[in-house]
This record gives sequence, C-alpha cells and structure tokens, in this order.
Amino acid sequence: MHYPLNTPLGRMGVQTLEESPDRCVASIPVGDLLNPLTRMPTVAPLAMLVDHIGGLINHLRRSDDEWTVSSELAIELTPNALDLVTAAPQVPVVATARPFGPKGTASLGLCELTHGDQPLGTATVRSFHIHAPGHVVAWPADSAEGTPPATLEDRMSVEVAETGGRTAVLRQLPDPVINNSIGIVHGGVSAAALELVGCAALGDGTGVPWRTASLRVNYLRQFRGGNESRYEARALRTGRSSGVADAQAIGDDGAVALVARLTAYR
Repeated sequence: MHYPLNTPLGRMGVQTLEESPDRCVASIPVGDLLNPLTRMPTVAPLAMLVDHIGGLINHLRRSDDEWTVSSELAIELTPNALDLVTAAPQVPVVATARPFGPKGTASLGLCELTHGDQPLGTATVRSFHIHAPGHVVAWPADSAEGTPPATLEDRMSVEVAETGGRTAVLRQLPDPVINNSIGIVHGGVSAAALELVGCAALGDGTGVPWRTASLRVNYLRQFRGGNESRYEARALRTGRSSGVADAQAIGDDGAVALVARLTAYR
C-alpha cells in the first residue's frame, strides 16, 4: 500500500506490503538521508517504520470499540546496521511484525528488521488499548503519486535549534501532514527525532559517526508541533567507543511528552 504524500506515512516513504492479524510487513527508505544536526548518515527513519508496523499489528487486535496508542518503543540494531543502509541506499529496510503474547491492557508487537537478505535488528512496540476517541479523522485519500521531500528535516517538519557540545535541540514545526489520525505528531516521527538529537548530543566533531545500537522510547502524553515544541538531548557519557544520551520531546506548554535513551558505538 502506497500512502499519499500529505500523510505522515507517505511523507516518510513508508509502504505497507502485507497486513493481517498474524503478520504485517512494511518498508521505508533510509539510505541517503542525513541527520540535520550532524549532516551525517542516520538510521532514525527506522523508528518511524517500527512505530508503524509494530503499532499496526497491535491495532489489528483491538475490539470494535477500541483504539490503540503507542506506549513504548524499543529498537536493537546490529553493529553494521548503518554501514548496510549507506552501502546500498536504494534498498529499503523491511520490517516484519507479529503479535507477541496475549492481548491485555497493552499488547506487544515484535518486529524483525532486514536490509535485503541481511538482518538489521529487532524491535518491539507496546500499545495501550483505549476506548475509541470520538475525534479520529481519516487520512486524506489523495493520489499517492510523487516522491517525499529530499531531506529528512523536510519530511519530519523539524529545524535545527541548537547543536554542539553535549546538547542538541530540534524544533518540531506545526504541520498537519506529520500528524496521526487523532491530530498529534505521529509517534514514529517523534521517535525518529529523539534518535536524531540523541546521536547529535554524542557528537565530538571528529567526523567519525556514532552507530546507534539501541533506542528506547516512552510515550507519556500527547505531543503537538508548535512555536515552542522541541526535542532535546544531552549526553550522559561519551567514551572512546561508546556513548549514552537521554532525550525528550517537550510541548508548547513545557510538559515532557516523550522520553528516550539512546546507546551508540563506533
């Protein structure tokens, strides 16, 4: 399934290849995209892919009067993940998701990430089952023709606010195109942005890229783009070959909406 460019999935180039309660498959382009803060290659779009396909497999388990919202997302990548996607940028990353364990207050989706015939990582998405909100809106059904914007910052509607030292900040611009069906920033977009600022906060100006090994995101409350909406990260530790950063998404009201921890190696 191709999505219109005026939806978050279409804007990020996501395609759903298979959809059933037992197995969902989707892909996303990752190669040739750069972190706007560091101008270096990034695997951040994988967070968008995982949130979509892991959330979808959970969503298909809901009852008729239920909706689902992401509560946790976790990604574990192979040491060569960044090298694989940059060496063959024309090859999209594919995620295959299956339900894991029984449905409860929250359901768990397990994902396998591959690049061509190479394993890239594993991921999980935990989704809360809630009563269906009354303000769910259908995404536009316009033509899927065209291509997404060339740069990652344009796809995600973010702009650089601060970089350097041990902190990094991206602004989340108000843009309905990157909102989900309940009118807030798509969880995959915000998770990807947290990866971007987390990796940038580890940067030391050497030009040697950090390779994200793990990303764990907790969704605390609704997050909307606005004049003061932003993603911030600070480095907790940077060593010769490993680093850890904490990141958060902060809304216009100053409240923290998402938190994340990123671990990277080089």
